[in-house]
Parts: sequence; structure tokens; C-alpha cells
Amino acid sequence: MRTITIVGAGQSGLQLGIGLLDAGYDVRIVSNRTPEQIYNGRITSSQAMFGSGLAREAQLGLNFWDDECPHADDMALAVSDGAGGKAISWTTRIDMPVRSVDQRVKFPRWMAEFTSRGGRLDIHDVTVEDIEEYARESDLVLIAAGKGDLSALFERDAARCTFDAPQRTLSLTYVTGMTPRTPRRALCFNLLPGIGEYFTFPALTTTGPCDIIAIESFFGGPMDVFGGVTDPEQHLALALKVLETHVPWEAERCRDVQLTDDLGVLAGSVTPTVRKPVGVLPSGAPVLGLADVVVLNDPITGQGSNSASRCAASYLSSILAHGDRPFDRQFMADTFARYWDYAKYVSAWTNALLAPPPPHVLEILGASGASPRIAGRFASGFDDPRDFFHWFMDPDSARAYLDDLVPAV
Repeated sequence: MRTITIVGAGQSGLQLGIGLLDAGYDVRIVSNRTPEQIYNGRITSSQAMFGSGLAREAQLGLNFWDDECPHADDMALAVSDGAGGKAISWTTRIDMPVRSVDQRVKFPRWMAEFTSRGGRLDIHDVTVEDIEEYARESDLVLIAAGKGDLSALFERDAARCTFDAPQRTLSLTYVTGMTPRTPRRALCFNLLPGIGEYFTFPALTTTGPCDIIAIESFFGGPMDVFGGVTDPEQHLALALKVLETHVPWEAERCRDVQLTDDLGVLAGSVTPTVRKPVGVLPSGAPVLGLADVVVLNDPITGQGSNSASRCAASYLSSILAHGDRPFDRQFMADTFARYWDYAKYVSAWTNALLAPPPPHVLEILGASGASPRIAGRFASGFDDPRDFFHWFMDPDSARAYLDDLVPAV
């Protein structure tokens, strides 16, 4: 039986570990926090999962919250006119519902499932010296989490990086009491050109069903107000003030909201980064980076958990196909390359949305209001962003697509 060690008990590490257990591998996952510490800790993400990601979880029998997690059946998009109104506004049905399960709920349950299926869960704050030991004991070591010395194992791939600094400040607020959209719940995507973005959608947290308020702001912009704020009620008040000022149509739904819990707030920033996938330990032993460790995107497109799920599934297929051959550096490079064939489109699309929307994008979004076909295709792209590169990402393909929608005379 081949032995695999995964450092990191998040979406990718746990999903991959459970998939490997089911395939007959001996798997150890190392976490720096116990399930109880995760459950009782601070929120870490907004983690909206689209249809393909949810299907992968269901395939592994990890869809424990289908009956209790509220889901979004629609996508609602609005572009602000800069004066308190909407320049563009439309709603479309999503092909498959979107669900968000607070990682404080999901990961402890998955950790219990991992051990119940025969996996070994170690609670330990890992060092490079520990990874050296794992490399001696295991056929393959994957790093799905890490800071400081651990992240330094993976060199930044400058040729694949668009930015070298964060492009937005980020704020999350988990609330109850938001007025539901009718007739169906929606993932609401609000663009405020030159200012930032606002997203909201239903979720399940430790206290039950909730809604998530997600604000992305240009540095120094009028929505960049959360720096240094430590009081959760002050954080909520600032979030509501941002909504009242910049997206009043969304603020109307938030008149009676309250925090889900004092740890249901988060603020920070992310530097979109691609790293080289093979890390080399001081001994010369190679280790393989997984998910955010090697491809980290800004949350603007909601791809974090979805990409982690995709990466775990891709790596699982590569490992299973490799059979009994050594997990050498060539295997690691090839395994990442297979995932990068998908991930490069996610990164390019996400990075493009961090720039001001070009005229052809605004034309497409405007045309979507009169065309369910266009709106539906835009919404579907969040589940598989590769499609955007056929019609959305450059002016010529956008023009050809829009022209093709005009009925021939």
C-alpha cells in the first residue's frame, strides 16, 4: 500500500485525502488546528461552490448539507451608475444551484469522515524539518497549506504572475435577518466601476442559515474602510454604511441584519500568485504544492473553493493513473501541468476582472438584460471559466458572438 502525506486540512487536502483513501492508499493529513479549534474559530472564506464542485463532493459522499444549506438558484448582476442607481441590471437562472457551507462547519465534519474511513489525522504545527521526516516515510508529500518557511519552498513563477501586490481590500460579514430575494434566492454580483465590487449570497454557518456580505474595494477607495477595525459590531456598521452609500438597492434588504457570531467577520487582502509546483527540501527531496499554495487568485470571481476542489480532483486522477511508479519530480511537474491547463484560464479571467471593465464587457453585460441566452452563458462561466475565452475575453470574439445573436434578415 502506497503512503501519502498531505499537509493541510482544507478543501483540497481533505477532498484529495478522502479520495485517496477510497482508492486504497494509506493517507495521513496534518493540520495545525483541531476540528474543535476550526469550528470555534474565525470565518476564513465565503466559499460559494458551483455545480461542478458540488458534484465532486457528492461523488465522494461528502455532501452532508444538501438538505439544510440554503442554495442560490439565480444570479443577479448589477452595474452601478455611480449616482446611487443601476446602469445595468438583470437576473438569470443558474444551471445548477450554488451552495456555501462555512468552512468552520465543513472541515471538522470532513476531518471526522476522513478518520472514520481509515485516514490518519495528525494535529501539528509543521516545520520544514517535519516535512523532511514525512518525505522519508511517505511515497508522496503534498503541501496544501503553509506560511513562512513552508510557502518559501515554492518559488514564485514570475512569468505566470500578473501582479506583485494585492489589488483589492476584502471584507466578509456573516449575517442573519437579510430580507430574502423573491421568487428565488440569488448570488448577487454588483460591479461599482472604479470603486470595487459587492457580492451577497445565502450560506450555512455554525448557527444555521445566514447570508454573506462580501465587499471588495480599491485600495484607498471609498469602500476601503475596514483596516484596523477589531470590534465586530463596528465592522458590521461599516459594511452597512458602505451598502447604503454605494449599493442602496442591496442596503434595503439589510435593515434588520445582525451578526451570526462575533467571529463571523473578516478583513484583509490577497496577492494573486502562481508558484512553481515542485518544492525542494534541504535534503533534496521534492514535495508537490496543491491548490492555493501554487495558484492563488483574488476572490472577486468566487473561484477559491471551486479551484481547490478542481485541483484535488485533477491530482487524484494523476496519482491513480501513475500506478506504482515513483512520484518523482517529473510526475509532480506533469501533475501540476494537467491542472494548470484548467487553472490558467481561471487566473487570466480573475485577473482581468480586477481591471476596469473594457467597453466590450459592458456591452455584453448590458445586452444580457435583454437576452436570457447571454445572461445564462455568463452565469455558467463561473462554473467553468474556460468558456469565457470563446466569447467574452477579447473585443473581437465578443463582437462576433453578439453579431451572431442577431437574426438573419
